[in-house]
Amino acid sequence: MKKITGALALALCLVIANGVPSSAQSLDSLRERVNQGTIAIISGGVNGTYIRIASDLATVLDTENKLRVLPIIGKGSLQNITDLLYLRGIDFAIVQSDVLGFILKERLFPNIEQRVRYVTKLYNEEVHILAAADIQKLADLSGKKVNVDGAGSGTAMTAATLFAQSGLNVETTNFDQALALEKLKAGEISAMVFVAGKPTDLFRRIEAGTGLHFVAVPLSADLLRIYLPSSLTHADYPALVDEDQPADTVAVGAVMAVYNWEKDTDRYRRTSTFVETFFDNIEAFMQPPRHPKWLEVNLAAEVPGWTRFQPAQDWLDRRPTARGTGYDLALKASFNDFLKFMKEAGRGSDRAHNSEALFAQFLEWRARQQTQQPSVVAPAASPSGPSR
Repeated sequence: MKKITGALALALCLVIANGVPSSAQSLDSLRERVNQGTIAIISGGVNGTYIRIASDLATVLDTENKLRVLPIIGKGSLQNITDLLYLRGIDFAIVQSDVLGFILKERLFPNIEQRVRYVTKLYNEEVHILAAADIQKLADLSGKKVNVDGAGSGTAMTAATLFAQSGLNVETTNFDQALALEKLKAGEISAMVFVAGKPTDLFRRIEAGTGLHFVAVPLSADLLRIYLPSSLTHADYPALVDEDQPADTVAVGAVMAVYNWEKDTDRYRRTSTFVETFFDNIEAFMQPPRHPKWLEVNLAAEVPGWTRFQPAQDWLDRRPTARGTGYDLALKASFNDFLKFMKEAGRGSDRAHNSEALFAQFLEWRARQQTQQPSVVAPAASPSGPSR
C-alpha cells in the first residue's frame, strides 16, 4: 500500500471529525465549515496568567458548529494591541488597561479610540518595585539603573508611565525578570519593576536576610486617575515585607479588548456571538478547575478611558442582576454602607471618583469587615473605526 501523506491524513481526519463524506463535500464548503464561528484571542507568554485565561475561554466556550476559540501566545500588551489592529485573524486581545492611555500619549496608532473597544475588565495585577537596601523611597531611584522587563512589555509600559507621573528620570534596563533578580542581588542594578498578580513565585522564593525590599508607591491623585490602590503585605511576601508595614502600591487591570468591526459584517457577528456566549456562561469560569483569577471578574466594571463593546453593553442592560455583574442587591447595600463609612471618615468628596479605584477600596473594606479587622482605605481620585 502506498503511504498516506501527513497532509492527506489531516484532511481525512477533518472530514471524519466533521461527519462529511469526501465525495459529497467540496474543499470550499469544508473550509467554510471549519472556519465557521472561529475567533482568535491573543494573550501572553506560556508562564503567564493571560494564556491560562485564554485557554479557559476555549475549554468552556467551544461549541460544535457555533463557536471555536483559538488562544494565541502574545508578547506583551503593546504588541497585542498592534496585533489586534494589524495582524490578520485576531479578534480579541488580553492587555493591561493602561495600554490605551500609553498609545494615545505616544500617538502610536491613529484613531485608536474608534478602532478598539473593551469587553470586560478581568483581574488586577500589582506593580512590584523590588529594590536594594539603600533605596528607601521611590525618589531614591532617580538616576539609578532600574530593570523594566523586555522593551514593549506591559511592565515596561507601566514603569514608563509610573516614572513619568512621579517625575523620575531613571536608567532602564531590559533583562528578563529572573536575570534581573540575580543582577539586583549582585548590586548591578538598583531595582526591578514587575507587574504581576500577587503573590508572584519569583519573589516568594526570595529568602529573608537579603536586604531586598519593596519600595512603596505614593498614592497620588494623578496616579489614581490611571491605576487602582493596592498594597503588598507580609502575607503576600513574608520574607520581604514586615508584618506591620505593608508597602503601598498601585495595580493595573487586565482587560479583554476587541477590534471594533463594522456592524453587519461577518467578523462583527462572530465577536458578538463570542461575547454573548462568554457572558451567558460566566458562572462556569468561577468554578474549579478554572483559574482562580476568574473570581475577581466583575462584568459590569468600567475601565476609565475605554469604551465598551456595544454587544457587551447590550447584554449588561438586559441582564443587570446576573452573577458576575456586580449589580445584585446585597452588594449594592454593602457598597452603600461603604460610602457612608467613607463620608464619616472624612474621605468622601464631591468630585467624581475613579469608579474602579473606589470599587477596589470597597472590596478591601468589605473583606476587612467580614474578618473584623481595622479598615485602612486610601483616598480615591477622579478618572480623568474602520474595518480591516
